Amino acid sequence: MFFGIPQLSSPIETLVSVYVRLKNRHALESMRELRRQLLDKLKLASSTNPRTALKHVTDDLRVIEDGLERLGTRTD
Repeated sequence: MFFGIPQLSSPIETLVSVYVRLKNRHALESMRELRRQLLDKLKLASSTNPRTALKHVTDDLRVIEDGLERLGTRTD
């Protein structure tokens, strides 16, 4: 909460929470794989400065992996 106002979840946090509630491990694993592929491509990008995008994708991966942990799934 910030000054008594609840903070809004990011879209990825909301989606991960729904998939955890539904126990949809496959959807979370697919999301994680897509983010990993995107992260690899961003790391290879030389024509742009992907710093902001890298941070967002890394943050998304953290949220997805936290959701998988709540389901009791390994995150490798």
